Amino acid sequence: MLRSLIALKPRDVPFRVALRNTVAVIAPLALGLAFDQVPAGLAMTTGAINTMFTDQPGPYRQRMERMLLAALAAGLSALTGILIGENTTLFVIAAVIFGLVGGLLVALGPVAARAGLTSMIVMMITADMGLPVVHAPGVAALIFAGGLLQMLLALAAWPLQRYRPERFALAAVLEQLAAVARTRPDPSQPPPVSMAAMEALETLHGQHRSRGVAVQSFRIIAELCERVRIDLLALGDLDTRIEDAGVRLRIEDLLDSADTILMHLSEAMRAAEKPFRAEQEVATFGARVAALARTSDDDGHSARDRRFLRVAAARAQSLAGQLRSLVRNSDWASSSGEIRAELAEARLPSALRPRNPWQTLRANLKISSVAMRHAIRCAACLGLAVACERALAIPHGVWIPMTAAIVLKPDFGGTLRFGLLRVAGTFAGLLLTTLIVHYAMDGVVPTLLLMAALCLAFRLLVQVNYGIGVAMLSGMLVLLLSFEGIAPGDAIQMRLFGTLLGSVLALAAYLAWPTWEGRRANIALAKLIESYRAHIRAVLGNDIPALHETRTSARAARTGVLASLERLQAEPKRAQARAELASTESFLANAHRLIRTSLSLEAVLRDVGSLPALPELAEFSAQVDRALAAIAAALRDDAPPQPHSPRAAERRLAEALEKDPVLAHSPTGLALADTCDRIADSVDALAHLLRRTRPRASQAATAAAG
Repeated sequence: MLRSLIALKPRDVPFRVALRNTVAVIAPLALGLAFDQVPAGLAMTTGAINTMFTDQPGPYRQRMERMLLAALAAGLSALTGILIGENTTLFVIAAVIFGLVGGLLVALGPVAARAGLTSMIVMMITADMGLPVVHAPGVAALIFAGGLLQMLLALAAWPLQRYRPERFALAAVLEQLAAVARTRPDPSQPPPVSMAAMEALETLHGQHRSRGVAVQSFRIIAELCERVRIDLLALGDLDTRIEDAGVRLRIEDLLDSADTILMHLSEAMRAAEKPFRAEQEVATFGARVAALARTSDDDGHSARDRRFLRVAAARAQSLAGQLRSLVRNSDWASSSGEIRAELAEARLPSALRPRNPWQTLRANLKISSVAMRHAIRCAACLGLAVACERALAIPHGVWIPMTAAIVLKPDFGGTLRFGLLRVAGTFAGLLLTTLIVHYAMDGVVPTLLLMAALCLAFRLLVQVNYGIGVAMLSGMLVLLLSFEGIAPGDAIQMRLFGTLLGSVLALAAYLAWPTWEGRRANIALAKLIESYRAHIRAVLGNDIPALHETRTSARAARTGVLASLERLQAEPKRAQARAELASTESFLANAHRLIRTSLSLEAVLRDVGSLPALPELAEFSAQVDRALAAIAAALRDDAPPQPHSPRAAERRLAEALEKDPVLAHSPTGLALADTCDRIADSVDALAHLLRRTRPRASQAATAAAG
């Protein structure tokens, strides 16, 4: 619990974004105060605050759509709240419906979930305000207008910087590639650049993509980045396996130079400038590659190092070509040939294509669904809280259901963390702001300036630490209430009381009907192994066109597993949960090693076009496919896998490669032999881990098999 209170994440909101969001929040209130129209200013400010959360990175068209929908949802929710606010029965029914629908929206992703949460909050706040029904359309329109203002400011740069989201997405990929070259990631960790690459794909190929001429060059750069990533990881892996210190020094020098080039490219991409410094560095990169190639012909190395050196030299030459292409295309020059043909039609990989939202919601209308269970908990919490605060006539008791809606998450760890941070942040923010307002603030202008500072700090820090963000938000709400005539001392009392009760209610609801992660983690791991199985089958089967789809599918599945693991880590450390967590972490680390083994072979496949047509290779591929299918089935059934080791097939393939005078010493043959050996090791390790974590089931299966 202490760790969740003090943990800090990197800031992901640029200052310019926080500043424009703050302007959209403060400007309507300032105008309302200037023209003696405070209620109208407060309504627009409320709409701007609620729409502010959907100002997220992405193509301008996508940003416009989601901010417009968020503003519209806030306006309609306000209309509903004012119309039914005086009728307690209707208010309770509406709270249950909004909780059920808003909770179910988590099935559609974080943006939809945020819109659902915003709708709940606005409906409850406006219902508690006791406004006359005749004012409902006007207030709803003003709240919508505040969200619209937020959206217009977010889109103001669209005509002037049309391709800024695309450039920044690619700059992030290039920056992470530079980190790969610089750090040589551990093979047991998730393959790097995955999230940035998926976000770039969404930006360049998704349904909201730009359609200008320059986008073709951006897509080419994205494809080149993927090839650079494969070569960098392959070289980094070889660097750790070569024994000769002098050779390792040459490879590390090569990787350091690639780091410099990629960082220069990232900076030029962000600034939309010609990559002069990258061009200068690329001119010297070829000499380093030639030096490494000469080293590979030296007979002074061990046989093992000579094999690895030949593969490293091939990968270095490939990397040099990709970096030269990146520099050319970063200057907006479109390439011709293979890459252009591949990217002639912009299509998002199937794993990232948005599904029909109605089909997704229908699929989650079952009690076993995480989204449905969350929706029921949310509806019960909101209905109970609203009914109690109305029955007990608690002044401003709407803070209780509102806090419960914010704190309640689909997983235990999220609910506990948000509850703790919200209570701590609320107390700190209310206390600090009340003291400042009471002792230091005197007048409208200083109060507005303080509110602007708190809004800016909230937008910048809420992702860094939710507790700090809530402290800023709580202070901002105290100031808003002061414009309505509510004294800061009264505001802190009702806010703190509502926050405590709402957080306790949310946590109690989750504990009463929990959804533990253990079983879902196995299902997520099974999907990951199936996606890795498809990718390795495509690599060993010379299916180059399928690699783009299988790689993206593997990344999407890996994202799901990492999210599941994070939820598992946050659950109470019962004995069973500790065992599940340890086995999941160990299995995932070995799964990462499995997918990393195929990178060298994938790079070779892209270089030469196809792997040698050996019957032993086809047999090995079939055995690996069979073994991974058995592992995935064992994860789903929570049982030990059937014994399908590909080791014997790998030995026959190694013997066939040694007998071939051409393949035995070529980079292709050496990479194939080494990769298949490591794939067999990884598959056997995964099967062993499953048998070890299921000893009783494994003994029963052995006895049944005689």
